[in-house]
Amino acid sequence: MERNNTEPRHTLYELLETDEYERLVKFFVVNELEFDGDEEVDTDIVRCYKIENGSIFDDEDRLRDPQQGLIGGAVLAKREGRHICDGIAVNPFYRGEGIGELLIKRLIEDVKEFDGDGLYLVARAPEFFRKQGFDSINPDDAPNFFECKYCPQYQKNCHPEIMKYNI
Repeated sequence: MERNNTEPRHTLYELLETDEYERLVKFFVVNELEFDGDEEVDTDIVRCYKIENGSIFDDEDRLRDPQQGLIGGAVLAKREGRHICDGIAVNPFYRGEGIGELLIKRLIEDVKEFDGDGLYLVARAPEFFRKQGFDSINPDDAPNFFECKYCPQYQKNCHPEIMKYNI
């Protein structure tokens, strides 16, 4: 599909709600945006979203590799009564196509729908999230969802920021 220069990039992709939470978590781990640890965290999943390139892969391909065709995904959850982005990732090949922006906008719309006051996240790419309207905050002002201290990358080659989008 060709795109003209005035068409937003993300209009080429269909954002779908999904119940494939485990598949998304594996996608986040593969994209090095989550640590695949054994820590269980009490989180209420609200909604999960995915973007796939379904025209390239068939069901047999997905049986061999469940991540095939997955371009992006995001999870909205609640912890301590507040909305958090429990994970967001875009396949590196598709970064810069507006997919991350599309996912964040959807999560913000959901938080508004649920009368939330903001959306919290742990940002490994804080500049991207600043462009989307997020601000860095003190971790003490956020719900307790900052498990990074258990990650072997924390403060070595990963220096995330706690951020909030105010509704």
